[in-house]
Amino acid sequence: MVAVASDEHESWGNGSGESSPENESQPPSLTTGSTSPSIESLESVQEAHNAKAAAAVAAMQQGRFGGHEAMLKDKSLVAAAASMNITPSSSHDSSADGTALLHSEFGFCADQRYRYVSQHHSGTSLPQPHEEEPSYVIVLMTYLSYLVLICFGHMRDFIGRKFLPQSYIHLMESNGYAPLNSDFDSFYTRRLKKRMDDCFSRPVTGVCGRTVLLLDRVSADYHDSFSFTGKQTRALNVSAYNYLGFAQSHGGCSDAVKECLRIYGVSSFGSRLGAGHLDLQQQTEKLVARFVGHEDAVIVSMGFATNSTTIPAITGPGTLIISDEYNHSSIRFGSRLSGAHIRQYKHNDMRKLEALLRECISQGMPRTHRPWKKIVLIVEGLYSMEGTLVNLPELLRLKEKYKFYLYVDEAHSIGAIGPNGRGVCDYFGVNPRSVNILMGTLTKSFGAAGGYIAGDKATIDRVRLMNHANVYGETLSPPVLTQIMASMASIMGVGRNPSEHALLPSWMQLPPRMLDGSEGQERLRRLAFNARYLSSGLRKLGFLVWGSRDSPIVPLLIYLPAKMSMFSRMMLERTRTLSPTQRRAHIIQEHAMTDDEKRRMDEINDPASTASRSVLSRPPIAVVVVAFPATPILSSRVRFCVSAAHTKKDIDDVLRACEEVGTLLSMKYGSGGPGGRWEIDEVIERYDELVRWDGATPL
Repeated sequence: MVAVASDEHESWGNGSGESSPENESQPPSLTTGSTSPSIESLESVQEAHNAKAAAAVAAMQQGRFGGHEAMLKDKSLVAAAASMNITPSSSHDSSADGTALLHSEFGFCADQRYRYVSQHHSGTSLPQPHEEEPSYVIVLMTYLSYLVLICFGHMRDFIGRKFLPQSYIHLMESNGYAPLNSDFDSFYTRRLKKRMDDCFSRPVTGVCGRTVLLLDRVSADYHDSFSFTGKQTRALNVSAYNYLGFAQSHGGCSDAVKECLRIYGVSSFGSRLGAGHLDLQQQTEKLVARFVGHEDAVIVSMGFATNSTTIPAITGPGTLIISDEYNHSSIRFGSRLSGAHIRQYKHNDMRKLEALLRECISQGMPRTHRPWKKIVLIVEGLYSMEGTLVNLPELLRLKEKYKFYLYVDEAHSIGAIGPNGRGVCDYFGVNPRSVNILMGTLTKSFGAAGGYIAGDKATIDRVRLMNHANVYGETLSPPVLTQIMASMASIMGVGRNPSEHALLPSWMQLPPRMLDGSEGQERLRRLAFNARYLSSGLRKLGFLVWGSRDSPIVPLLIYLPAKMSMFSRMMLERTRTLSPTQRRAHIIQEHAMTDDEKRRMDEINDPASTASRSVLSRPPIAVVVVAFPATPILSSRVRFCVSAAHTKKDIDDVLRACEEVGTLLSMKYGSGGPGGRWEIDEVIERYDELVRWDGATPL
């Protein structure tokens, strides 16, 4: 519940510029959803829809319609029956209930002004984002905050051991058994992380699309345990890796998965070398290889294991692994397992990298100084915590000069970067085969699971036999493989190329907009617009934001640990930003409301609603805050994950919420870049300039 403001503000999900009258007359499509307004909350819509569908089935079974012609007169029952698969499945449910569900998963936005192409023009240098640093006061206060927390934590442990020993039994030796977790090893989680445990691992349910349904919980013992309240909160989702918005329960991908379940069932029932070698897996690997532009590919059932088990399969003692300092933990883990010698270089610093290459090549192996058997450079295409892109053209120049193998982890860049969504090679316009090994995950842009390794056939054949996850782990389930193929085919536009279309199973019938690639292009352009708009908008508001403007990952620096938890709570519960007087007035107003008024207010703040424009909405927003050890202890941050499912109005609401919460928490550490800071209304009004802003030219 939130307070009502003046009439000049627009409501949630129905802002100006989101659709024109011409657009509103169009029928709903696979990616845009429905144009018909619905002021019912998503949960009530879903319950009513299911009840109507059940009634339709019962009526048909009992013969109450008196013939097929009579049934056709009740269009609502026809639509409900269609949703229960009484009629052949379609790419969307055209009923009012179905369109509300679809809009909650993938926002309707037909305005072509809100589109952009993610591409780096060849011949130009990679723009290095100017990352402002906080003042020394902020740095000092951050260290002081952690010092105070650590001191108070040790004081509590000392006093607690003396006066409340029963609370520390699990940290002490008992009956000759040493504790599994010592008090020193668990200190950070007990005394620092526990203070903000309500901000982590929030339980959710339903489709994690444009919006997400959170299960409300409370703690009566200072986060030792949580209990559910029985209530749920529908929030705008800027926390999930749903880059292209394929996390949908409706659409061509979902229809293909349903058909796959009918043919294949749920499980693959075995490992790759056993009974689990499905024809669907082979077809998917061929499609992945064609998509990324390599000769062959192998699919692994877990993204983390793709790195951690592939690196030991291609490297070993006598190998030099050079790794970026911000590489993912799966790369670090796999490098250590391999037994190779590991050296790190400063993040994305090509000068430091070249100096390190010269040193390692000239000195050779430690002690013996013999030449290295091989040198492998491992980088990420898009760094998940920083939002920075790898300088691939410069790496290829160094590769040609120093003759090392290049391994690029495209977990976050594949499907999300480039004019055709094919990762950093597509973004920079380079030949994918100039990169020896391309790794990627299938969880983020494709809405599925697992990962892949692509390269030449000889390398991939070795990985198939030596990768422990491929040898001992079960293959992906058929529905997941189908989701990969359907989503990837829509990005590729396989219908335009008979040889690519032949890679799909004969039973997979995709809608025309998916086959010709128009839906995939629409998703890519929406994602690129949303990413650049949010990144540039936050910078202009005065926040410290790192990374490339084309990155769908937008990290906003917070620094102080107390602000990190408060930012997460205030974004989700927007009434926390009100002053005590306003909050008290809001509570009084809430108690005075009738049931209809309360329901109307809930509808206004429901992200799935398109209620009246005359009332200011304050939708809850689900965000992810990241702290040590995932980041350096000084640079805690909130990580926004932008999706093609978001509308321009959704990004407006995120910017307004950040302005509101950030001002209250004094989080604006930046200058706003060339041209200085802007007010929130100016940021929203001049969105077109921000999307095309290079960050260096004054606006």
